[in-house]
Amino acid sequence: MIDSSQISFPEKNHNNATLENVIKSGAISNAYIFHGPEGVGRTNAAYNFIAEIINKNNSNIKPITKMKANNFPDLILIEPTYLIKGKIVRKSEFQEDLTQKNKPIIRIDQIREIKKFLGQRSIESDKKFILIKDAHLLNEAASNCLLKTLEEPENGLFILITSNINNLLDTIKSRCQQIRFKRLSNEALFNQIQLNKKFTENKNEITYLKELIYIANGSPKQLWENISLWISIPENIKQNIIKPMSNKIDILILVKTITDELNIDQQNFLIDFLLYKWWKETKNIKIMKSLEKLKYDIKNNIQARLAWEVCFLKISLDDI
Repeated sequence: MIDSSQISFPEKNHNNATLENVIKSGAISNAYIFHGPEGVGRTNAAYNFIAEIINKNNSNIKPITKMKANNFPDLILIEPTYLIKGKIVRKSEFQEDLTQKNKPIIRIDQIREIKKFLGQRSIESDKKFILIKDAHLLNEAASNCLLKTLEEPENGLFILITSNINNLLDTIKSRCQQIRFKRLSNEALFNQIQLNKKFTENKNEITYLKELIYIANGSPKQLWENISLWISIPENIKQNIIKPMSNKIDILILVKTITDELNIDQQNFLIDFLLYKWWKETKNIKIMKSLEKLKYDIKNNIQARLAWEVCFLKISLDDI
């Protein structure tokens, strides 16, 4: 099985030229917003941008590995946190499923840490770097505190990464240079994946590549996750979900197999696959609404087997 977390596409993308020109010209701002959809290389671009700035002044430093391991002394990484039983837990460290009542946010204490960080002397570079992931999850107090920090003349460079720039304060956006990252076209995703050795090695296992590319929604990261999830699904399930089923006994058997053998991530992926595949097969809006309802029920922790049974049995009637 492919480990999608260890896969990457070629580093070059449509924003590299813009960022390279910024470095060559020396017209480096104190704050940037890298905005665009998830999984299109915003964070990697931020790390590479910071590394190029550092290496321009000191080519002996190789910071990229340290930065990605959150171990570079002149970089502070701010990310959303959960409050779990009175304990603050980073979003990247928390693996369990959470209810909708418990959402991650960036808190004012985290932004206050930036001020302390900026007050310390740089160790390996001429600047201090602040990387804020999911910046749209700043709460009101944290947003106002960040605004004040951006206004103060400090030897720091801020990069805010967000998939929802409209949720940032206008006053924060006005103080940052904005770098937009777009979704890749399906053709671009296909061309890039052909260049990857891991794809070549696993090509025979990757059926329905066109569908997997489509539901990746322009995200290279999501495409690799789709490929990994598709490969992990047992063959007997794949063979039975290409078209809607009509036999009620077969439906109940299939549903039991799905809920017994697939985890929630695999089930959610399978629903997205069916939404695209079954629309192509049937052009039936009622079937799409049933699958959307299934997706909603699974997301809201409705008993999975019951949700799948209700959905598939309803579809068997709508498809007649």
